[in-house]
Amino acid sequence: MKKLFRKVKNKLSRALLLLACIPLGIGFVVLALVSRFAKRPIDVGLGPEPMINNIYHKKALRHAGYSVETFVSHIYFITDDFDVKCIRKNLVTASMRLMVMVLFRYRCIYIYFNGGPLAWSPLKRLEPYLYKLAGVKVLVMPYGGDVNDMTRCPNYAFRHALVSDYPLFQKFRRPHIVRQIERWTEHADIVLSGCDWVDYTYHWDVLTLAHFSIDTTGTRAVFDAGRHEGPLRILHAPNHQMIKGTKYFEKAVAELREEGVDVELVVVSRVPNHEVRRLIATCDVIADQLVVGWYAMFALEAMAAGRPVLCYLRQDLIDLYTFAELVEPDEIPIIQCNTRNVKDVIRDLARDREKLAAIGERSRAYAVKHHSTEAIGALFDRLNRKMGIAPRGR
Repeated sequence: MKKLFRKVKNKLSRALLLLACIPLGIGFVVLALVSRFAKRPIDVGLGPEPMINNIYHKKALRHAGYSVETFVSHIYFITDDFDVKCIRKNLVTASMRLMVMVLFRYRCIYIYFNGGPLAWSPLKRLEPYLYKLAGVKVLVMPYGGDVNDMTRCPNYAFRHALVSDYPLFQKFRRPHIVRQIERWTEHADIVLSGCDWVDYTYHWDVLTLAHFSIDTTGTRAVFDAGRHEGPLRILHAPNHQMIKGTKYFEKAVAELREEGVDVELVVVSRVPNHEVRRLIATCDVIADQLVVGWYAMFALEAMAAGRPVLCYLRQDLIDLYTFAELVEPDEIPIIQCNTRNVKDVIRDLARDREKLAAIGERSRAYAVKHHSTEAIGALFDRLNRKMGIAPRGR
């Protein structure tokens, strides 16, 4: 009886919430129509997820001549370096304030599959239609957790790791994730995919190795890895330890030290990005991850600094990006390893440090070619023009 009462109560609450949202929805429809005739001052808005990617994407777009702003409704520990921070105790209120701003300020927005400002409000299903009414163009791209419907994931180790790090994530979030993938795949002007996200995004207009960009002009590269006395220093900075395979790095280094191999593992978590970049410069090798199957921002920051990276890359993804002619065969300079051979790989590196500097040089060249703000800026410029958005004055 209590369970039945709770069900009725929840349904009644949802019905009342929907009724309360009707005037708000009508109000946003009117605002969207009015905003269609407004002169928007900024070419591209990036948000509202507080991703460090957006800070680099802003640099990439500015390099291509666009006026750009980042906007967020909340922040993480990694960085708070965003242009518009509409931080409120009530996230729904903050979302609605941001939505009004977006309609009148940006010609185009770059968002993740979570959605735009209304992602945290009951009006999230209305949001794509508001952009169409307003004439605001939308580019949608994944970052990971926004598309991780694990029923589509062929990597069972990653499934297990995600369940271990976030036991309730799929149980309660999957239905929502499936709906948001469908919503934005259908309604966005451009869907961009890459990385291991191709497992979950069943359609894309543009395929990339990963949309991550890095400011290589602002990163000093020093190719001196391994050219010093003392232990081979390996840096690992996990935000999710099972997903990154932290215990395998720790076990490998511990066993190697017992064998007398001069190696040291530096592990840091939940530290600001500027501190991570400082630590990268003090270490010889960067240990990224051993489970997911592709590289991400931490690996790119290391490669831009001229540091070799240890990482597990899935062969089917390498084959895909080679087939799509995004990379040449054997072009990716990452030192391939997995949970089974990571100890042997590290032992070989400790014994033959001379090759690390050369790998660091190749890594820097790869980051510049594929992920620099110049390279990603050129990609975004092509996509913007495809949507009818060109930098003003060009």
